Amino acid sequence: MAYSLDQFDLKLLELLQHNCRQTADVLSEHLGLSPAAVQKRLKKLRDTGVVEAEIAMVSPRAVGRNMTIIVEVSMERENTSVLESFKRRMRAEPLVQQCYYTTGEADFMLILVVRDIEEYQTFTQENFFGSPEVSKFTTSIVMDRVKVGLAVSLDD
Repeated sequence: MAYSLDQFDLKLLELLQHNCRQTADVLSEHLGLSPAAVQKRLKKLRDTGVVEAEIAMVSPRAVGRNMTIIVEVSMERENTSVLESFKRRMRAEPLVQQCYYTTGEADFMLILVVRDIEEYQTFTQENFFGSPEVSKFTTSIVMDRVKVGLAVSLDD
């Protein structure tokens, strides 16, 4: 059974998506609930998987990752073992920031953050050219990070 979210949960999620380091005391002021009630709700949201993770968003440039690359990947065959194998490899690959199994022309869409084109070339050699499962891939290099985030819209 899915956890049913009320107006307090939705407001709490909105606040967390903008700053997950706020204390229960601060959150309680925004919600009109006691800090204990906020902590209880937070625990429930985490335990039920509504809140999947609380992370720090690191600037790629600050750590020498100057290129973001979007890759469309088409598989040679689309069967369960091939798809699961590729998914496992992408989950384990540190350069892959996001990986989506998609409909349309490409089977997968990847977002990578790399130091330079040489690092990306090495990635393609190991994961695409070295894989008989991959039929083709198309690369797009991001010129400007216009909007980056993982916040989910909570509007009705």
